[in-house]
Amino acid sequence: MKHALQEYFPMLQSREEVMEKIQEKKELNKMFERWEERQKEEFLDFCTGARGVKMLYDFCAKAILNPEVYPERIEELISLLLGKKVRLLKVLPNDNTRIADETSLLIMDFLVELTDGSIANVEIQKVGYAFPGQRSACYSADLLLRQYRQVRNQMTKETFSYREISNVYTIVLFEKSTPEFHVFPDQYIHKFRQRSDTGLQIDLLQEFVFVALDIYREKHQNKRIEKRLDGWLTFLISDEPEDIITLIEKYPDFKAMYEQVYEICRNIEQVMGMFSKELYELDRNTVRYMIDELQEGYQKQKEEIAYLKEQNKKSREENEWLLKEIEQIKRSLGQGHKNMAAEE
Repeated sequence: MKHALQEYFPMLQSREEVMEKIQEKKELNKMFERWEERQKEEFLDFCTGARGVKMLYDFCAKAILNPEVYPERIEELISLLLGKKVRLLKVLPNDNTRIADETSLLIMDFLVELTDGSIANVEIQKVGYAFPGQRSACYSADLLLRQYRQVRNQMTKETFSYREISNVYTIVLFEKSTPEFHVFPDQYIHKFRQRSDTGLQIDLLQEFVFVALDIYREKHQNKRIEKRLDGWLTFLISDEPEDIITLIEKYPDFKAMYEQVYEICRNIEQVMGMFSKELYELDRNTVRYMIDELQEGYQKQKEEIAYLKEQNKKSREENEWLLKEIEQIKRSLGQGHKNMAAEE
């Protein structure tokens, strides 16, 4: 029986064809048997079109969104997220300033220079890293300083002007966003830029865009795709066959991107190796996420205990003060009685 997606993507293989290729090779069969049942089903659904493609699998995202191979795709995505048309000039090398643990949380991380001289750092994270604001601010500052040094080196001391320093954009998309984003369950795109409390206009160069893809998915379940940006976010986060069909009927050019991944899926040996790596990284991310949650919970408990101790200290001080006041009143009353007795 054909799945709905097989009508649109005839290169998709049947479950029987995939299983036959796995069982033909001892190593593939051994790898497959090591997976849990749900993982086996996920893999088979992925390869046969019973479920849609998860574009946020590491190997899918890197095949589809490589800025050196498909700059026009990255141009469009950045343009839609920034709300203005941008053109890519070149892809820049990363300076490898990431903390080692963070690299496992990243699906993609690339740096591009735009034609107006500005720099955009785009990250797609499997699991949102703790303290996203502080972390992004540090990397943004690092990029700004990198740009300053580059411009300064290209110019003489006499000709250098800070006017030559362009904007730095930090764009982070989360497959699983951190708790602070869920305080706003109806908002999935958050834009930040520095501004004055008086209305004074000074360009401080650093801008941030955070996209909670998990919130987008929850908010847009079973809804029509109205805008091009919705199309991109659906493409990135949804593996529902109905969503994929709706998307390619609304925007047919996305079909070619799905076809790229389904062609990869025809090489079962290659895709099993990549899928196995995904499972390993997922395990690492789950552990990392649980550690972050435990640390956050521990920190909150410490803060609550410190608060209670402070309140207890204040209560003791207030009680001591009240006792002194009561003693003072008693002494005053006692002295008053003595005076009255003496007068009588």
